[in-house]
Amino acid sequence: MLTGTCHCGAIHWTLEGDPGSITACNCTLCSRYGVLWAHDYVDERIRVAGPVSSYRRAGKDVPSLEILFCPTCACVLAWRGLRSSATGRTRIAVNVRLAPPEAVADLPIDHFDGLDTYDDLPRDGRCVRDLWF
Repeated sequence: MLTGTCHCGAIHWTLEGDPGSITACNCTLCSRYGVLWAHDYVDERIRVAGPVSSYRRAGKDVPSLEILFCPTCACVLAWRGLRSSATGRTRIAVNVRLAPPEAVADLPIDHFDGLDTYDDLPRDGRCVRDLWF
């Protein structure tokens, strides 16, 4: 099991099993927050516990996700989809930068162009260690 916690310890997340590859996104939010994401579905392999606050981008576009953060120390914990799939599952991703570095250092990175094309980009062989340490 992989775990992560905010700076003050008020909230945390757990991810059961192999987290798989980690996503580095270049959208306007992810690049500002400096987050690295491990994905699954709400209350399946990922669970978030504690008094989270959320942020949804305002504007002409209907938001598709919300950012979950600690109301005390403001660490970004996760994003959660605002719409369920046809099967009733809701996507969620947790910020692996809140996990112990040694637990995530060797996980491979996938790059996602969330800024322009919304396409997965080719793997370049880097892992979390290369983007963090």
